[in-house]
Amino acid sequence: MILPTQKELRAVLARFAQARIDHDVLPTARTARALEDVTYTLCVMTGARTADQALFEADVQLQRYGTDREGAT
Repeated sequence: MILPTQKELRAVLARFAQARIDHDVLPTARTARALEDVTYTLCVMTGARTADQALFEADVQLQRYGTDREGAT
């Protein structure tokens, strides 16, 4: 699996959060599709099979980025 950059991962997490909010506030076919699309992208980026697993893996990856940055200084 190719790891996404921190910037790419954060961008997809932001899209996921916005899609989730949009769908929770006013669920439509469009918001459902947007949420499905970004969930799929997040799962592919993290190698996970579910949204919950993907969010967990994203957190782990972001922690690694933070640890790598601290170790480099």
